[in-house]
This record gives sequence, structure tokens and C-alpha cells, in this order.
Amino acid sequence: MTTTTLTVPDLGDIAQAEIIELLVKVGDVLTKDQVLMTLESDKALLEVPASHAGTITEILVKAGQAVKSGDALMMITSEEAAVPVKAEPVKAAQPVKTDAPKPAIEKAVEEKPVEEKVVEEKVVEEKTPAVSAAEAVITVPDLGDIASADVVDILVKVGDDITLEQTVVTLESDKALLEVPASQAGRVQSIEVKPGQSLKSGDVILKIAIAGKIAVEKSAPVAPASKPEASKSETKIAEPVVQSAAPAVTSTTTTISAAAQASSEVYAGPAVRRLSNQLGVALTQVTATGPRGRVLKEDVHAYVKQRLQAPVQTGGAVSAELPTIDFSQWGKIEEVKLNGIQKKSAQNLTRAWQMIPHVTQFDLADITDLEAFRKSEAQAKNLKLTMLAFLVKASGYALQQFPKFKSSLQSDGSTLVMKNYCHIGIAVDTPNGLLVPVIRDVDQKSVLAIAQDIIALSDKAKKKQLTGNDMKGGCFTISSLGGIGGTGFTPIVNWPEVAILGVSRSSQQPVWQGNAFVPRLMLPLSLSYDHRVIDGADAARFTRYLADLLADIRRVLL
Repeated sequence: MTTTTLTVPDLGDIAQAEIIELLVKVGDVLTKDQVLMTLESDKALLEVPASHAGTITEILVKAGQAVKSGDALMMITSEEAAVPVKAEPVKAAQPVKTDAPKPAIEKAVEEKPVEEKVVEEKVVEEKTPAVSAAEAVITVPDLGDIASADVVDILVKVGDDITLEQTVVTLESDKALLEVPASQAGRVQSIEVKPGQSLKSGDVILKIAIAGKIAVEKSAPVAPASKPEASKSETKIAEPVVQSAAPAVTSTTTTISAAAQASSEVYAGPAVRRLSNQLGVALTQVTATGPRGRVLKEDVHAYVKQRLQAPVQTGGAVSAELPTIDFSQWGKIEEVKLNGIQKKSAQNLTRAWQMIPHVTQFDLADITDLEAFRKSEAQAKNLKLTMLAFLVKASGYALQQFPKFKSSLQSDGSTLVMKNYCHIGIAVDTPNGLLVPVIRDVDQKSVLAIAQDIIALSDKAKKKQLTGNDMKGGCFTISSLGGIGGTGFTPIVNWPEVAILGVSRSSQQPVWQGNAFVPRLMLPLSLSYDHRVIDGADAARFTRYLADLLADIRRVLL
């Protein structure tokens, strides 16, 4: 057995560095070039590799300690290596037996081969072609117990210059959405996947060319660190070296996303960065618990565990994580800020779409007779009487027969609130955005009274005079696009309600009436509902009942 002392390699012009992370412990079996610890100076972060293989018998330093070039770090023991080959000349030089102590001879034999072996390895590294080192692939990181994940978005294209930890693709499994960051910086040569493709751990995503990689390795202050494993690590030691010794390398990364810049500024050691890349974690999303806000391995594992336990999110949650795109690179643009109403509407709609399992039921109502009656009454009374007033009245009557459609589901998901009142909201299109004022007690009002309420509320909405109370307390909402057009749409439920009626433009259609087709004015109805509260059969019954009321409004009087 041979005992070897591992020391701090030459740090160049760095006087001393602090040990911020020990990656091994006594009893560990090391391989040559395995990373032992991470050092931090006032200039950079760097990893210290093992110059020999062996078993750790003693660690001479601790985290937080300051060390300099040549300081002893740990003691290791290793098996004798290559002794028979190197020992032959020594044996030939011994014609007679001597009293020389055997341990001294063995020590001389052992030390020389080890020394020569290191020299041979250095020669091999210097002869390595630059071309092989300048090419790399980015693969799917370890997905843990996830067998496969589908590609939902590819965020780069051939020719793009990508930076370390820049997100290149987004994957979706049955458990979570995961962003895959670049494990190395370089220029994309080819994309080996396509949207919708199913991938597993280790599958190749991109092939990249790494600009200036050989220059960085030769100019690094720690010579033994120039190894295959170290070339894949994400240390910050490359940043100051590249700037001072090879400025041209930085010019290759002409486009740097805000997300990539933020990730590069995260306070984390190279080992943590490597782990984050293996797991597909963006360090900007991880909560740091280490000293001075440093991200630890435990933080990365905790983040991954949290993501895997969370349900797959869609809609607004995904949109919030989408990268910012510079559209000006393709032409002239103009940015217009959303006003307060539009922002609030976006938040409410996003929440409703995320939380409510939507289903939409479609039907047609024959309003031929109702339209004729509406026109005659409007002309006779010289007032504005729209089809919406009849829709509100008929819907109020239908809601009394199907009270579940005007209920609300409590946030615990186990309690249904049944309402004994009937207030209906109407979606009003204004220059400032969509507003939904509420008409109260529609079941107790006449069609003419409802028509007056519609006129008054619409006027207040367009003049920005609606109060908060005017838009609260609704049981059901009607969104009418008949004045604009369309044959049908799928409205989003206005939470905390459980149903919304969409109405499109009526049109003349041929309807079979026993022995012939006759032209009838048909109104498209689109009922979106919360499937946790309402099932499909009830939705079909509701739309059919409402259609029958509109076909003969006299039913409301019964």
C-alpha cells in the first residue's frame, strides 16, 4: 500500500482561496481526477481534482478554511501499480544479495513509476486533437422515476449561440413540466428532437460546437483539472480566464437571454451547477439556504421533489415561465401597456381556466317567432328592446328549474353553495376591456325592466362609472356576440360561478317539419360549465330547456 498526500494545485496569481464545499469523506474510494472540493477566491470558483486514485484515510482541512497553493488537503492510500514492469531494471542490477532494507527498495520502485505515469498522461492530453474537444452534445438529464417525457417546446434553433444553463427545451411528463438547461455554452449545430417526441434520460437533444474551449483549458490555473469530467462542469473559473487570455471567445455569445444571465449570477458551486444540469433545474428557481445565499445540493433536491409532487400546470402558469422574446429582431414593433381592467381580466380568466375543468354544450334555439314579437314590441313602444333582454329573462326562469347552475363550489371542493337569489351578469365590450355588470333579481323582473337595466348598466360601463358592487354577486353570466357574428364559441366560466352562456349570431336555416324543410331563424347557444358540479346530461337538459323557452316565450308566464 502507498500513502499519498493530495495538495492544493497551483492557483496561479490567486494568493489563497476558501473551501466552500467538501465533496468527499474519509473512507471514500477516489478515482483519478474526481472532484474533491470547491474553492472560492475573490476572483473565481474552482474545483480541485484528485491527482491520484485511492482511498481517503484522513482529511486535513474543513469547510471555511483558507488554503493556498501546495497546502496539504488529505491523505490517501492506494494499491501498488505497474511495479512488475518498472522493477525489472532494478532486479537486474542485483547480482548478489545485500543487506539493504527491502522497504527502501520497494519505495524507490513505487515512487518512480507513479511519477513517470503522470508525465505520460500529460503528454497524451497535449496531443489530444482540438476538434474532438470542440464538439459536444446536450442530453436529457436524469429524470428519476419518470420513464419518459414529451417535448412541448424547443426554445433554440440551429445557429443560435447558447449560454450555460440557458433553457433549450421544455419537457412534459404525467407529473410535471421540466425545463432542460444547456450543460455547456456553444453554437447549436443540429437539433435532434422535435415537438411531441417522447424522450428518456440520456437522449440527445442538441449537438453544439464549443468555441474557444481548448484555449480556456490550457490557460486555466489548475492543470490537473483539464480532464473530460472537468470540461463538463459549470465552474465560474472560466469567466475571468476567458476575459483576460482569450477575449475573442466572449464574442460568440452575441445573444444572452435574461434568464441565462440571471442563472449565471446565482451563487452556487460548480458541483451544484452540475447537479442542477443533470436534473434539469434552473438555479434561478431554487431557494437558497446556504451561507450568504449560496445554493446547496440539498436545495436543488428539495426543488425537484416539490416539482415532481406538484400537478402538471397549464395555461397562465406556463405562460408565466415563458422566455421573453425580442420581436424587434424581425422588424419594427410598438409596445402597448395593458390597462388595469385588462390586467385584472387576464388574471381572473387565467385563474378560472386553470382551476375549473371546462366542458361546453352546444345547441340551437328556434327564435323565429320570438324575433318577430321582439321587433313588433320595440316598434310599438318605441324603445330599444334587444334579444339579450329575452335571453336574460329566459335564463333566469331556467335557473329556477335547474338551481345547480347558479350555485358555487367552495374552495375546499366539498361544499356546494345553493343560492336562493337569481342575479345574472352580462358581458359588456368597452374600449377599456371586458366588463361584467350584474342585473339583480331577474326572476322577479319583466322583460321591459330587464331591458332598461341593460341599457343603464351598459351606459355606465362605457362611461367608466361602474362601481365594484355593480359587478359582484352574479349567479350566472351571458356573453352575447350576436351583434358581431360567429357560429359558436367556448366561453370561460366566470368564477366563482359554475356556468356561462355564450350566444352567437342567429341565421336562417332549413328545418324539417314533418313533410318539408322550412326556413327558421336559429340562434346558436354555447354553455360552458364546471364539470365538478354539472355533468353532461344536466347541461344538455338545461340548453334544451332554454331553447324551448326561447322558441315559445309564453312558457315563462306559466
